[in-house]
Amino acid sequence: MRKARFALAASAVFFCLAATAHAEDLVFTLKNGTHSVLTNFYTSPVGVDNWEGDVFGKQVLNPGESIEITIADGRSTCKYDMKFEFEEGSNLDTTTDTQNLCEMSSYTIHE
Repeated sequence: MRKARFALAASAVFFCLAATAHAEDLVFTLKNGTHSVLTNFYTSPVGVDNWEGDVFGKQVLNPGESIEITIADGRSTCKYDMKFEFEEGSNLDTTTDTQNLCEMSSYTIHE
């Protein structure tokens, strides 16, 4: 009986922690306001020296399109560096920016 109560209490703590991590997810809409295909999008918390993995994976974001982005890294930070790469042959260079993603519901990349 004692083991059952401990297991129940441990499960409750686990689910509370999981809910807390989920609540920290950052969700925003990324819009491509350029005339070029956005092929890669990277984010990294400010102060981290390396870029995290490409958010798009195998997807791309065509001109005028938008996509909902969720950053579910479990961190409790709001300021992120962002890096945008465009299709080969585009007249746009790789672009970087830093934003407080907790304060915005959408971000548009412009030329």
